[in-house]
Amino acid sequence: MIFNSLSFAIFLLGVLCLHNLPVSWRVKKLNLVLVSYLFYAAWNPPFVALLLITTVVDWKVANAMPRARTLAGRRALLCISLLSNFGLLGFFKYANFLTENFALLMRSLGVDYHAPRLDIVLPVGISFYTFEAMSYTINIYRGTLKPWHSLLDFALFIGFFPRMVAGPIMRAEYFLPQCVEPRAATGKQLGWGLSLLVLGLFEKSVLADGFLAPLVDQAFQSAATAGVVDAWAGMLAFAGQIFFDFSGYSICARGVGLCLGFNLPDNFRFPYAACGFRDFWQRWHITLSTWLRDYLYITLGGNRRGTARTLFNLMAAMLLGGLWHGASWTFVAWGGLHGLYLIGERLWKRWTAGMKMFEGEVAKFAGIVVTFLLVSVAWVPFRSQTFGEAFSMLAGLFGFHGHAPSVLRFNDLVKVAVVMGGTCLLQYLVRDSSLRSVAERMPWWLRGLVLALMIVALFVTPGEDRAFIYFQF
Repeated sequence: MIFNSLSFAIFLLGVLCLHNLPVSWRVKKLNLVLVSYLFYAAWNPPFVALLLITTVVDWKVANAMPRARTLAGRRALLCISLLSNFGLLGFFKYANFLTENFALLMRSLGVDYHAPRLDIVLPVGISFYTFEAMSYTINIYRGTLKPWHSLLDFALFIGFFPRMVAGPIMRAEYFLPQCVEPRAATGKQLGWGLSLLVLGLFEKSVLADGFLAPLVDQAFQSAATAGVVDAWAGMLAFAGQIFFDFSGYSICARGVGLCLGFNLPDNFRFPYAACGFRDFWQRWHITLSTWLRDYLYITLGGNRRGTARTLFNLMAAMLLGGLWHGASWTFVAWGGLHGLYLIGERLWKRWTAGMKMFEGEVAKFAGIVVTFLLVSVAWVPFRSQTFGEAFSMLAGLFGFHGHAPSVLRFNDLVKVAVVMGGTCLLQYLVRDSSLRSVAERMPWWLRGLVLALMIVALFVTPGEDRAFIYFQF
């Protein structure tokens, strides 16, 4: 059941009716937990058991930590939580990856070993809700959070359906306080929530799926012979597709949450107007980047142990962030590229500190352009199925395939230019604002017109229904 489907529209209507019945707040929360499990069961019912295991284990561990008399006892409890979460995540997401790479290692050492192919189905959203559960127990271990008093609230935190399968990655301290008092959307919240839902569906169904995805598929399928124009168009089209697909989901999740009276964190803040890579990661997948910062980068020492250790910590965080996205070396390479970008940026700023030629609006605009182009280049291995495909696309970017015949038509190139040019320009103009402040500055009639046009576009745009890209992570 995905947001851009008729079944979800019917499901959401039923949930809103149920949530606004004249019953107690406890009953409403129980209803939300049950419908969240029903929503998750629509993909694969047995995997609801994984949600229950994660919920119960981390709830028990968290409640036991304050009663532990020694630091060693608290550490042992934390290890139970980490082993449980990483164990489930590792088995379902990385078992095949590890066995295949072990077999390659053995063969490289002269041992004729062939790993059996494990028939493991990846539970949708497991990377997201395990990170949320781990943040809860880690914060209690650190003493920055106290165990919550209600198992029902905690179950709702882990399983809240709008963001369960593809984020945003929430923190307990952000969501659980919202469970104390009864929550129902005001008229203003409902209107803004439905507006966000329309915007998110427009980004996903019209821009990502309707305009860009077919062009990306054509370009990458022809990577071996891609000319300069096709390679650049395919790369930029995927930069747009991945943004509109994932941003679209996050905006839909926030919209649905608001319709139920809950606030979810912002996950994107005009990332293609970022000036530098640190700025990019403060704007792109914000809830993951802050998770990696708080629970990995800072834990490793952050920037407190000298330059060399800081650079190592940056690279380690980005490599693991790449591996979080999928069990493939191409994702690790993508994370490694961003690690190199962050390291290079840090060294560059140190070398150019105080040089006025690198300050001012012109330098800032140049930084935005360079950041966008290098981020787009890094999307090539992220999208590619193999390193061979990635290297072929990168070779095409720099003309190493010669005058290869184009697979993209002139109209396709115009689509990419208009969508991505308009996206970058718009994000640049509003880069220091928020989505809500931008909407509030618009006259009411213009907001209504834009929403009406997006609704019409949703109905008239042809194209296949595609699952959200981040469902696979």
